[in-house]
Amino acid sequence: MNFDDTPQEAAFRSQARTWIAANAPKQYEDELRATSLGRVGLKNADILQVAKAWQKKKAEAGWACLHWPKEYGGRGSSPIERVIWQQEEGPFGKLSGMFIIGHGMCGPTMMAYASEEHKRQYLPPLASGEKVWCQLFSEPAGGSDVAGLRTRAEKRGEDWVINGQKIWTSGAHYSDYGILLTRTDPTVPKHKGLTMFFLDMKSPGVDIRPIKQASGHSDFNEVYFTDVVIPDSQRLGTVNDGWNVALTTLMNERMSIGAGVATGVPELFDFCSNLMLDDRPAIEDRNVRSRLASWAVRASGLKYTSIRAISALSKGERPGPENSIGKLVAGPMIQDVAAYALDLQGAAGVLSGPEAELAGKFQAMLLRAPGTRVEGGTDEIMRNIIAERVLGLPGDIRVDKDLPFNQVPTKGRN
Repeated sequence: MNFDDTPQEAAFRSQARTWIAANAPKQYEDELRATSLGRVGLKNADILQVAKAWQKKKAEAGWACLHWPKEYGGRGSSPIERVIWQQEEGPFGKLSGMFIIGHGMCGPTMMAYASEEHKRQYLPPLASGEKVWCQLFSEPAGGSDVAGLRTRAEKRGEDWVINGQKIWTSGAHYSDYGILLTRTDPTVPKHKGLTMFFLDMKSPGVDIRPIKQASGHSDFNEVYFTDVVIPDSQRLGTVNDGWNVALTTLMNERMSIGAGVATGVPELFDFCSNLMLDDRPAIEDRNVRSRLASWAVRASGLKYTSIRAISALSKGERPGPENSIGKLVAGPMIQDVAAYALDLQGAAGVLSGPEAELAGKFQAMLLRAPGTRVEGGTDEIMRNIIAERVLGLPGDIRVDKDLPFNQVPTKGRN
């Protein structure tokens, strides 16, 4: 396999590198390089403004959402050009974290199921960062079972009225729009009575409540819907076929998380190169080197699995269940990397914030890691998907699979 650029790829790389050098927000470069999670030391509102300004500048020059069609705000680039851009954008790519749900999950779902009018209306502002989108799937009673949701959508004339609750919605507090999965028929099995919509997050009856995390941040939210009205024209897919629509979102979500998460491996290499252990750099210790080598191999696997998935997308294919592999590897990996870094720090590892080693980047990573292992499907769900849909092993016994949803036993109902 030849990993050298072709002449055309080299020309594209040179063009991208030149533009980034002339236009990137250099004042944040050191700070972005210093954090493996892309959380610059600004207030959330300021981070959003910096990210939006950078995304808009990219869009105006034709560098936003490279793989999207031009008519929807993209560039129509090849998969390898998208990879080259990500390599050259470097630390400034972390500013795109605000848009990963919209660009990686909501956008592909809209492209697959929205009307042409809506695609041309909503996708370009999404690509340019002018509008931020979120995904409204998880619910308190459902856990990892997305199809167990209870948020209701009832048809009234040409509109749908929504009542219910979502939880763990990333970025809902600064999002303009969202895609919403609801139950429209409780008399059929749970996967068959769902319908997907998109909505304005400022609609009357939408109540967003941030959730305080262990890290001190509030990236996730509870979202309540009380008689929220959504026009039928904003339905994605056919009525009661929302599970098939949701699969487009979920597969893209798992690919985005698995490919886009910062594993912390480069930062750990740098840390071990500078940390003194028994009067010599830690990286010279054979045990440390063995751990680093193991993680480097896994990080390389994640990288090329992502490239393979991007290649499939370029052929018009929907991301498949194999993308669960990347997420399953990435989640535990960042937790292990962070924990090992804190072990190397010794007693100093209990500190966090500015006083900690490297301003507490590994402490922050460890606190965020459980969320990565839950969002988009828990490790257990990923293993089931890989076992059943990739390896072809027998499926778990699911006693509620064919029961009408309103007959599924729940607490307080037999």
